[in-house]
Amino acid sequence: MNAKTATSARRKSGARSREAKLKTRPPGTESPQANAESRKSDLEMTRFADWMEPMAATLTQERFTGPEWIFERKLDGIRLLAFKNGREVRLLSRNRLPQNDAYPAVVDAVAALPVHDAILDGEATGVWGKPGRVAYHVFDILWLDGRIVASRPLDERRALLAGLRLEPPLQRVAALNDPRPWERACQEGWEGVIAKRRDAPYEHRRSPHWLKMKCEATQELVVGGFTDPQGGRVGLGALLVGYFSGDDVVFAGKVGTGFDTRLLRELRARLDRIEIAKPPFTKGTGLPRRAHWVRPELVVQVAFIEWTAHGKLRHPRLLGVREDKAAREVVRETP
Repeated sequence: MNAKTATSARRKSGARSREAKLKTRPPGTESPQANAESRKSDLEMTRFADWMEPMAATLTQERFTGPEWIFERKLDGIRLLAFKNGREVRLLSRNRLPQNDAYPAVVDAVAALPVHDAILDGEATGVWGKPGRVAYHVFDILWLDGRIVASRPLDERRALLAGLRLEPPLQRVAALNDPRPWERACQEGWEGVIAKRRDAPYEHRRSPHWLKMKCEATQELVVGGFTDPQGGRVGLGALLVGYFSGDDVVFAGKVGTGFDTRLLRELRARLDRIEIAKPPFTKGTGLPRRAHWVRPELVVQVAFIEWTAHGKLRHPRLLGVREDKAAREVVRETP
């Protein structure tokens, strides 16, 4: 083997080793160095893309901040990818439907951008087809002047986007600097916020590197039972909760998140003392076959996204125990 062949073999071996290391990292922990490896493909793809699958956010019940994350307002509009190739502009929805006729002002503004070719990702809000009444909120860039930039870290893509002069109805989505941005979202009537990892590439899938925190409703509920823990969990699996409607106790669903280990153990000990043989729920469907039933005395505060059509809590999480509330006072709250 000559020196040139040996060098080539070492490079291939090193690439395979790096790839293996990346596959073993848990989601959300890829380093900027790992992302830098994938940037080598930027110069390799020179043909303008006809389509790119948009990155989707994963819903989370957790609330957190950290230096490795940025937060943006979650907009309630139409997801649009804007493809500019010379003077030709195509607006495509998430499911690849053409939207040029619906947003002519956006088409004109994208066509006027001072670059030859680009692919933007964003959300359109406003009234369809009425110039001056819409806005295209741009939050990412996937392609710029002959190069795919989707594999670059988010911070780099945001820097590229900041270098583009956007004219109305194009608007750049700003990062939020609030210490608890999800609370601001709910106070201002937004749909929620999106947390994005600064070092993550743009992925053409639903990704754990984009997490959506939706604004939540809260409701006091009475505990009528619980399930056993599974795997390494201790105490209990989920609380079975409901509310009073006259003399009936209506089953509203299961709450399985929002606990720490200490609370799981404390609740189990407390609920064991009021266990009964039969379920206290007299209305509602979907009761688990295997569960422990308790007298409906303990009141908890629960956050959730919405009530389903079947009267169940969607994505509930425990906020805490309400020692100041009598169980018989717990009814389903209405706006």
